[in-house]
Amino acid sequence: MQVIIHTGAHCTDGDRILKCLLRNKQAFADRGIAVPGPGRYRELLGHSFRAMSAAAPAPDAREVLMDAILDEEHADRMILSNAYFFGSRRLAVRDGQLYPAAPERVRYLHKLFQGDRLTLFMGLRNPASFLPAVMGNPTREQLAEVLGGTDPGKLRWSDCLRRIHAAAPDMEMIVWCNEDTPLLWAHIIRQMAGLQPDEKIVGGFDLLSDLITREGMQKFRAYLHKHTGLNENQKRSVIAAFLESFAIPERMEEELDLPGWTEELVEELSDAYDDDLRRIRQIPGVTLIDP
Repeated sequence: MQVIIHTGAHCTDGDRILKCLLRNKQAFADRGIAVPGPGRYRELLGHSFRAMSAAAPAPDAREVLMDAILDEEHADRMILSNAYFFGSRRLAVRDGQLYPAAPERVRYLHKLFQGDRLTLFMGLRNPASFLPAVMGNPTREQLAEVLGGTDPGKLRWSDCLRRIHAAAPDMEMIVWCNEDTPLLWAHIIRQMAGLQPDEKIVGGFDLLSDLITREGMQKFRAYLHKHTGLNENQKRSVIAAFLESFAIPERMEEELDLPGWTEELVEELSDAYDDDLRRIRQIPGVTLIDP
């Protein structure tokens, strides 16, 4: 079986992706693609991870797990989504590393789904907005403790992905920038489901409808109705144009507020993030989806 593991890396759109997948649940099921409800596996996998920290899984662990998750549903592909696969918000950053538990969790998943083919889908996010998202409103002391004395400008997603690759060299990883998700939304959903670029899905513009005005959404749909046959790249260009003209400003803003952070530091983190994307493209087994 092909097992898709999606973690939003605490990106703002992780839960929305799951909701969109669930909206397509029946249509996907008809094609052998299972999208089990998160209640079937999130707590179960959490218990399994904790148990595996002390002992190897039982020989029938996969069979028991599949029975519980699929509940007699037959599938060739299964999509599991959880922003916390690699740890809670509290454990998202430790000692200068992003998701230090990720390699161990990936090894656990491979042991649990032994014999299956795993693919990781993971949203990345500029550390300048990622850290406020996972830390809330920390004090200077709490921030220093979490970073372990590391300069926040040294945080690298490429380091996290290399550690995951070392733990699971044969696992394909498909990643994208949270900042680009409005342009990539439908493409990401289709990739997870293994669909062709022109295949229709329900909710392909769910995120866009949350980010632009009602008038903008009406004009966008009218434009698509008039200009049929647009390819994926053309649709992204159209989405970008409508975001520029009709975006709701407060829904496009990201929190960039941590103790002692200046505009110069935020710019430094953003530049480092851009440089890091070039490193990510060089990691074996990793595909970075560009808008």
